[in-house]
Amino acid sequence: WGTVREDYSEHGTAWDYFPHDNARSRAYRWGEDGLAGISDERQLLCFALALWNGKDPIIKERLFGLTNSEGNHGEDVKEYYYYLDNTPTHSYMKYLYKYPQAAYPYTDLVERNRHASRTDLEYELVNTGIFDGDRYFDVFAEYAKEGPEDILVNITVHNRGPEAAGIHVLPTLWFRNTWSWGDGGPKPVVKSVRSPKGTAAAEASSEASGQMYLYCEGKPALLFTENETNRERVFGVRNTSPYVKDGINDYVTKGSEGSVNPAGTGTKVAAHYILNVPAGGEASVRLILSRGKRGGAGKDIFAGFGSVLAARKKEADDFYSFITPEALDGDSKDIMRQALAGMLWSKQYYFFDLDKWLREHGAGIAALQPNGNVRNKEWFHMINDDIISMPDKWEYPWYAAWDLAFHTISLDMVDPDFSKGQLELMLKEVYLHPNGQIPAYEWNFSDVNPPVHAFASLYLYNTQKQITGKGDITFLKQIFDKLVLNFTWWVNRKDADGRNIFQGGFLGLDNVGVFDRSAPVPMGGRIDQADGTSWMAMYCLNMLEIALTLAAQDRAHEDIATKFFE
Repeated sequence: WGTVREDYSEHGTAWDYFPHDNARSRAYRWGEDGLAGISDERQLLCFALALWNGKDPIIKERLFGLTNSEGNHGEDVKEYYYYLDNTPTHSYMKYLYKYPQAAYPYTDLVERNRHASRTDLEYELVNTGIFDGDRYFDVFAEYAKEGPEDILVNITVHNRGPEAAGIHVLPTLWFRNTWSWGDGGPKPVVKSVRSPKGTAAAEASSEASGQMYLYCEGKPALLFTENETNRERVFGVRNTSPYVKDGINDYVTKGSEGSVNPAGTGTKVAAHYILNVPAGGEASVRLILSRGKRGGAGKDIFAGFGSVLAARKKEADDFYSFITPEALDGDSKDIMRQALAGMLWSKQYYFFDLDKWLREHGAGIAALQPNGNVRNKEWFHMINDDIISMPDKWEYPWYAAWDLAFHTISLDMVDPDFSKGQLELMLKEVYLHPNGQIPAYEWNFSDVNPPVHAFASLYLYNTQKQITGKGDITFLKQIFDKLVLNFTWWVNRKDADGRNIFQGGFLGLDNVGVFDRSAPVPMGGRIDQADGTSWMAMYCLNMLEIALTLAAQDRAHEDIATKFFE
């Protein structure tokens, strides 16, 4: 919600067009969200956690925060969640969400912050008093791979409060809605199936991804609905089916039995666990998401669950012990590990077909009278359909190209291949503009960001060479050939007088300025930027070093090295 991709408003008001209040009821067009969520590589099948404390007006299935217009300092997440652990293969992942036992103060947070001035401190969730007396749950979600497509899910709920408290835990499996837009192929199905004794099970089946099975220990009730828009609630028109996206929410919070499908089928299912956790105590929920069917006569499919979880955790410990400097103290080691875990948790499937999106907005390349209010009209060639490192999965659930270059430097510590792939991705023909510009971010792909791709590429090459004795020369050559296009774009578009003095762009102190330097100057004329020129000087030096490195292998690069030297 609140993203450009999901914005179909007339004037591009993305935050207002698709607010948080619609998210539980309205099917997403381009991507999904959820607490501690995971998906397959095309985000066709998704799994995430939902919770209800018995007091909130809605179940907690996604993070809440203020929109850009609601916060006195802009958009601002109002939750407490922590990326505790992750490995490059995602063989072990751990996440913590702090869930209050009292009703979540949605209205209070919005109203108090909306009326605060820019000089006031932000009114945070902890300021509401909702955590007083430690009346909250620590909800840990752990994922451990038993195999490449067999995932053990361990959810542990700790009651930090002084009294016993109830909580509904709703692990949820669903298909991203690809069928309501006329171009997604056959509709998939999630249905109840026979399961081993003491469990409940659902089969998720689609033409594109085959079958997956969710096994739930303890035989919880399975609640089925469709991942389709509640048109009656959102648009005021009649629903074609009583089973819609917020059906599970309405069943749990309102007791609306008609909102879930008694036939045990749909495109979204939640296992409904109702736990009473003693003061200072804990309770757990265990599930298995598996490619193949499990079970057999008298077989306990959860028998080896604990040993697999422990093995994956030990492997994660061993991995981080190997890459963490021994000289660091314990706290510093934890900080490093959790920082890298945050980077790995922030990988996200990002889907955005610009040609299709622009046509849906009446601004396609063939439109006779294109809608002039639509952003990114110049980027109709782009199809983003990849797993990308996000700046932040709540506030910035979209890639930002110059941020991404710096992400790769950190990710290189744990996954060099993924890091190199991220840099290559932005330079592919379905990303890079034909004129050589690297896309900035979905709010304005034409915005100008500092040219740091060459710096990051050189860093990855030199780091690998230092560690292994040999750098990836093929990677460097492929990157260099595309960066020559981008360098030429900079020289042709941002150097108006041909004096190597560069103008325009979000350069300098990360988007902080008296006015928008990516737009025309309010008083007329233009700005020659010292920082823009220094970025280009660094870009030129980076390209010179890459060219000389390549020339040592292939003399054909000597001439291009001379170009950057001059």
